[in-house]
Amino acid sequence: MIKIIIFVVAYLVLAPLVGGFLAGIDRIISARMQGRVGPPVLQPFYDVFKLREKEAITVNKVQDFYVTCFFIFVLVTGCFFFAGGDLLLVIFTLTLASVFLIVAAFSSNSPYSQVGAERELLQMLAYEPMVLLTAIGFYIYTGSFEVRQILSGDAMAFLPLIGVFFGFIFILTIKFRKSPFDLSMSHHAHQELVKGLVTEFSGKTMALIEVAHWYENIFLLGFVFLFFANGTIWGTVIGVVVCLAAYFLEVLIDNCFARMKWQVALNSAWIVALVLGMINLFIVYLV
Repeated sequence: MIKIIIFVVAYLVLAPLVGGFLAGIDRIISARMQGRVGPPVLQPFYDVFKLREKEAITVNKVQDFYVTCFFIFVLVTGCFFFAGGDLLLVIFTLTLASVFLIVAAFSSNSPYSQVGAERELLQMLAYEPMVLLTAIGFYIYTGSFEVRQILSGDAMAFLPLIGVFFGFIFILTIKFRKSPFDLSMSHHAHQELVKGLVTEFSGKTMALIEVAHWYENIFLLGFVFLFFANGTIWGTVIGVVVCLAAYFLEVLIDNCFARMKWQVALNSAWIVALVLGMINLFIVYLV
């Protein structure tokens, strides 16, 4: 019980620090790839502090309530995961968090926000099947949906679930909001929806969303780590290295591909889920 509390507290305290630091590294790498100097590595933290100092302006009263619920459920999702809880519960809680953010965007009555919310729904339709297949893959291989049981396994799940792994890496591009699938909201200037989903958010509300995304990114990288966890130091080291490599790969993809239409995101994600995910699960089930 004490160990669980330590992991949960560590996630609540360290996740935004690590997530913000990764966001800063993301900006620097992207700038170097584009021939620019880029901002300092701590710029994401400066931006959040600046947002918190701005005047609170909201379109309606319920908007902040929905965003707060989004933030809380993102925290709860990470706590369930790092406490070693059920993967299905983790996935459903994360989906509920996304729904609150979408409802907040719809409540603003802004055309940009509403189109962004509609695209966010399409993105959920695209990535949810692969996320569920990932959880099912861990269950078939380990016999449990419990994160603590998966971590205590003697062998890495990477090789038996290699198709599921690459399928999950594919949908991470959507979850990390990177090109070519940054459809609903984007930090890039090429977004024709201004800021899309978060167009009408500002000040402390926007800061809350940014911090929530840092928490979410760390939790998603935790999913990647599960493929390499085997209860040994080497498994932990390899898992952390692969998580960093996966994040760098997403930054590289973000800077090498132009944004595509939502139809491409939806069709490609489902094809990947069917080909890599379902075939891999079928083989593991037979073996």
